[in-house]
Amino acid sequence: MKSVTRLFTLSALLFSLPLLARPMVEIRTNRGVMVAELYSDKAPKTVRNFLQYVGDGFYSQTTFHRVIPGFMIQGGGLTASMEPKATRAPIASESNNGLKNQFGTLAMARTHDPDSATSQFFINLSDNKHLNYYKPTPDYMGYTVFGKLVKGEDVAEALSKQTTQTIGDFTDVPVEAITIEAIVRLPDSPDAPVASKPTSKKPVRKRSK
Repeated sequence: MKSVTRLFTLSALLFSLPLLARPMVEIRTNRGVMVAELYSDKAPKTVRNFLQYVGDGFYSQTTFHRVIPGFMIQGGGLTASMEPKATRAPIASESNNGLKNQFGTLAMARTHDPDSATSQFFINLSDNKHLNYYKPTPDYMGYTVFGKLVKGEDVAEALSKQTTQTIGDFTDVPVEAITIEAIVRLPDSPDAPVASKPTSKKPVRKRSK
């Protein structure tokens, strides 16, 4: 029992250590690949949360379930059948980090509560100034930017142009599912172990925007 406790304590300690570099991840979809740099220096809690989902293989077989040309593509929490996956507890907003929702950036989706982000994220396909932080009130907190595409902007734009439909409460759902086959941590950052590969114009909300 003591050895298990020590292992758990060590794991918690490692998870709490600062990220010393900007990790890179590869977002593999059934319609192309994107690569993103994560801003662990600007949004450390958000990046750690995202990388934990990556390391758990959580994103495998989720979808980009909401796509809007010239705005954004959103995914990372629903299956192809539009069923939500169980997530960990929400994280605190880091939207006041100086980063803006500009073209190609990754940001966390959430509900009206600024501190409600879990696994879902979106990729901005425009300079969405209305999604930026302005002041510390729920309507003006904005959305936490935590990374940016360094490859595959053309893939993201192509994904946004798919024919869409409404399914229940979900709007802008691609008719043909855009599957996230995996999100994988790339072995270019020495600060933390590389995650193993999984086996297999209003504010953006987690549920459907």
